[in-house]
Formats: sequence, structure tokens, C-alpha cells
Amino acid sequence: MGAAEIPLDETGFVDHAPSAGKAALIEQLGDPSSTADIIDPQSGQVIATIWHYHYINTNADGEYYKTTELDFKGDYLVNIIFSMVEDGTTNTSQAGGPSGCRPSC
Repeated sequence: MGAAEIPLDETGFVDHAPSAGKAALIEQLGDPSSTADIIDPQSGQVIATIWHYHYINTNADGEYYKTTELDFKGDYLVNIIFSMVEDGTTNTSQAGGPSGCRPSC
């Protein structure tokens, strides 16, 4: 792992991703499979953004999570959710993760 790389195991990812910034996350992981902006109904301003990635993070047993959700408030990563549930938006360029695992794993 290079100095700038974010670990992809769940513990390393949680420890390093929040301080990496959006640009570093996109540089390493590519564009998210899906994104959603949360809009303040009064101001019309984006108050939060949700990114989904697929098959990028592993649990303690080395199994890939089907979905990783990253929740941002402004430029700050405030929440990370790992899920074994497929959200239906898999980007085939991400499916497989670093070891080539496919959704059928």
C-alpha cells in the first residue's frame, strides 16, 4: 500500500477515509455507482451528499460488502455504512473489487 492509498478492509477504511477527502476517494475508488444530494427545502441548498460504491471493502473475514455508502456533509465524510445488501445500482467497472470478486461471490 502506498502512502496515499486508503486501506479497503473495513477497519482501515473507517480509520483513513474520513481524513482523505472527496478527491482522494474518487482518485482511488473511481466515481461512485450512484449519488444523491439531500436538499434543504427552504433554501434549496445541498446540505448532504450520499455516495454508493460496490464490492470495494472487505469485512474481517475477507468477504466483500455488496454496498458501501459514504455520507458527506459538505466536504466532510460523516458516516460510512457497509452492507451485504445490493442496492441495485452496481457499476460494472466497480464490481469485482481489487481481487476480481463478482457479485456471485
